[in-house]
Amino acid sequence: MISEAKFQEELKLIITNGIREDIGDGDYSSLACIPTSAVGKAKLLVKDEGVIAGVEFAKMIFNHVDNSLIVKTFIQDGSKVKHGDVVFHVSGSSQSILKAERLVLNSMQRMSAIATKTKKFVDLLEGTSTKILDTRKTTPGFRAAEKWAVKIGGGENHRFALYDMIMLKDNHNDFAGGITLAIAKTKKFLVENNLDLKIIVEARNLLEIKEILESDGVYRILIDNFNFEDTKTAVQLIGKKCFTESSGNINEKTIRDYANCGVNYISSGALTHSVYNMDLSLKAIE
Repeated sequence: MISEAKFQEELKLIITNGIREDIGDGDYSSLACIPTSAVGKAKLLVKDEGVIAGVEFAKMIFNHVDNSLIVKTFIQDGSKVKHGDVVFHVSGSSQSILKAERLVLNSMQRMSAIATKTKKFVDLLEGTSTKILDTRKTTPGFRAAEKWAVKIGGGENHRFALYDMIMLKDNHNDFAGGITLAIAKTKKFLVENNLDLKIIVEARNLLEIKEILESDGVYRILIDNFNFEDTKTAVQLIGKKCFTESSGNINEKTIRDYANCGVNYISSGALTHSVYNMDLSLKAIE
């Protein structure tokens, strides 16, 4: 993963772009009927159930819009919530609260859905040593927040983007002239460019597993779209030479069986690309 400083930079970019997109040159609905001097309070109301996520991100958004806004938190990120729960109060300029409202809700609804799904997968893995990973199958422009939500739900982050880890997938291997050549070229490239990046290599079958094992310097083998029996065989072949990761055909019904094959990690794009937003609302308190 990227550094904490880079991660924070990505979050700030999301907020800056989200506010730009939503407010433009002015929130004319608020400007038209609410005095600049007006102050008020609102509550974040849960109208669903699951794992709440994005509370700290919401604070960042409010602070970006108006650093005089005050947030009083009642429920922290990662907590289970139910219909009727109040997560926080925000008070201060009424215009500022309304400017931040939509970005706060859009972000928290999405992040909470991801955290809820991740927690479900984490619970299904309980008692095994396998960890759940996200992927790059994220909403464009919102990746940092979605990966944060996976962490809140108890999962782990895979690489952030194309620049912080090497992943040689089938197309890379085919275009490079085969797996062995792809690995050799990659190792040479890393040395020549003074880069310290982990190398993951995808295998499509057991023959490719054996070929990958002939090369040194591979951090993890991606056992992609294998059935359970072949996954077990792959794990036995790999042993402790490098880490293992299953991907493809991962869902609530199969995840436990793949974990029982002995893989170190399971990655699932569904954590971020197949979720239904949690129903939340920001309601004024009179």
